[in-house]
Amino acid sequence: MGTYISASLRRMVYERAVGCCEYCLIPEAAVLAAHEIDHIIAQKHGGLTETDNLALSCAICNKYKGSDLASLDPVTGEIVALYNPRKEGWSDHFQLNDGFLIPLTPTGRVTERLLQLNNPYRVRERNLLILSGMLSEPNQDVRTL
Repeated sequence: MGTYISASLRRMVYERAVGCCEYCLIPEAAVLAAHEIDHIIAQKHGGLTETDNLALSCAICNKYKGSDLASLDPVTGEIVALYNPRKEGWSDHFQLNDGFLIPLTPTGRVTERLLQLNNPYRVRERNLLILSGMLSEPNQDVRTL
């Protein structure tokens, strides 16, 4: 059973993310399943249900991320922490280019690989959203508003 997250806390997380997944950028308005509140550091690892440990996540990103905190960098083989939307800027680790989320750092690489951000279906979905004007690269990062 999951932890209770109050309606006001859910609303704050949603508004801070402007209704978009903080990992893949997909707006909730463009998907069938409602976005979820993700514990960036899972409760089983001691993560708390508070604003600086919560992110808005689409169901796909949340499924692939699960309770993971890190993964192996496919380039170096080193263990690297996943992207943390409360402590890091999205554009420090990723760039949106023709629907692809291009990893710029080891953190970007492990996050892109683990969350399967460049699965062909997800790239196609982002391209359609870019064409429709529903998606663009973030102008600013929302770490702890």
